[in-house]
Amino acid sequence: MTLDVLGHPRTRCYNPSTNSEADRVNEKLKLLLEQVAVGSVGVDQALAELRHLPYEDLDFAKIDHHRSLRDALPEVVLGLGKTPSQIAAIGEKLVAQTGRLLVTRLDRQGFRALQAAVPDAEYDEQACVAFVDREPRTLLPGIAIVCAGTADLPVAREAAITARLMGSEASLTSDVGVAGIHRLFDHLDGLLQANVIVAIAGMEGALPSVIAGLVSVPVIAVPTSIGYGASFNGLAPLLAMLNACAAGVSVVNIDNGFGAGYLAGVINNLTHKPPRAD
Repeated sequence: MTLDVLGHPRTRCYNPSTNSEADRVNEKLKLLLEQVAVGSVGVDQALAELRHLPYEDLDFAKIDHHRSLRDALPEVVLGLGKTPSQIAAIGEKLVAQTGRLLVTRLDRQGFRALQAAVPDAEYDEQACVAFVDREPRTLLPGIAIVCAGTADLPVAREAAITARLMGSEASLTSDVGVAGIHRLFDHLDGLLQANVIVAIAGMEGALPSVIAGLVSVPVIAVPTSIGYGASFNGLAPLLAMLNACAAGVSVVNIDNGFGAGYLAGVINNLTHKPPRAD
């Protein structure tokens, strides 16, 4: 059995009609309406099922259960700044509605509280990310994640987990920064086959520009806070990436693996989407 970078089995088939999160939610709504129309589901029961579609008010949080109808993922939880009990309550409500959950910037204490409420939640210690995916889905090939140094791996793994929850495989290549550029060239064939590349680097942040000069697909640049004093906790690589000489580079925020993985997932989904019949 072939495993992906997260240790999960790879599935290469693809059904474009069911891979989108919004498509799955719309199918559930359509089925519910059809059941009401034929009388197999009563109006009161349908109202009970629809009650939390706009949002659910927990006083300290208003959970957007409607997010899946608009975006590629259900609402994602930022663990930073939330108490363990708040994370557990939000996570339990979200996963009950969608079967899918992503919590970023989550420490071990927060995860223990979440796991008590959601026993099947998994935790990536390096990325500080918890996730649940209860609906088996096919995975789309096409995303390559590359990081300059081993210290960038937490951000890279956050991107990989996000992309996988969006239905894409994401290969991960580590420690191929410009200080030893020959290491990158050994992986060039794989990069040339990708639909979108996430390039992650700290220090001077040169890697995305180098990669973009070698490929014809979008490169999503992620500056990290790894570096010595004059890197200013990621500001120096951020500015370098914004000033990339090569074309086709877009830049997300410092250490924002989630944002890069999400954008890569959206792009990869579009490359696999059949043409619209007008």
